[in-house]
Amino acid sequence: MSALSLRLPDSIHRHIREIAGKEGVSINQFISSAVAEKISAIMTEEYLQQRAKRAKKEDFRKILDKVPSRKPLHGDEI
Repeated sequence: MSALSLRLPDSIHRHIREIAGKEGVSINQFISSAVAEKISAIMTEEYLQQRAKRAKKEDFRKILDKVPSRKPLHGDEI
């Protein structure tokens, strides 16, 4: 495990301390979890962009053609 010295504005540090306390975790655990979530989001976005580059519109249209045509559910109308 690595150590990291991090400078944060006082207001952010205060929020982290409050939220970590409410969640029952250390500030260290909170920040580690937040960074892991951000990394996951970025990696997921990159993965989806790569998948989108391989996509073919004709394959997408074939899938959409299989969706039955029906009225939208109440509340889903445009």
